[in-house]
Amino acid sequence: MKRLLHTAALGILLSMTVACQADADKSAAAVPATNTAADSVTVEAPFVRAIPPGQPNSASFMTLVNTSDSDHSVKSAASPVAATVELHTHTNNNGVMEMRQVPQIDVPAKGRTELKPGGLHVMLIGLQQELKVGETAAITLTFEDGSTTTVNAPIQEVMPAKH
Repeated sequence: MKRLLHTAALGILLSMTVACQADADKSAAAVPATNTAADSVTVEAPFVRAIPPGQPNSASFMTLVNTSDSDHSVKSAASPVAATVELHTHTNNNGVMEMRQVPQIDVPAKGRTELKPGGLHVMLIGLQQELKVGETAAITLTFEDGSTTTVNAPIQEVMPAKH
């Protein structure tokens, strides 16, 4: 009799465990997976411009690739190598190239945005360390939804943009 009660109790516990697991699986399936902008936008070929010692500023360049069906934008950037990091572009003002801060860098749905010398870039202002060729600099991008992605951008010699 005792053995029969143990077997019955074990059967009830097993049934309850299976039922609870099934409910948990249904609950997990009911919650849609949320993709953040950082999940949808990848960074290709990042690099930071090497500069001579003593120069206070540099810039980072990369290509942003959006694999989602939604537009996204980079709203800000940060790096431990600089006191201030800003999103910038170059504009031609009556034949004179000028750098200007921009509020965001847009990455269209299923599209690409290239950050390159003479165009959009991440400006590194007030360098906190020497930028040596062959080393890397961490650049963190913050998107419109607050998600972030960090890349370790190689520091490279870059020819100046032709005006």
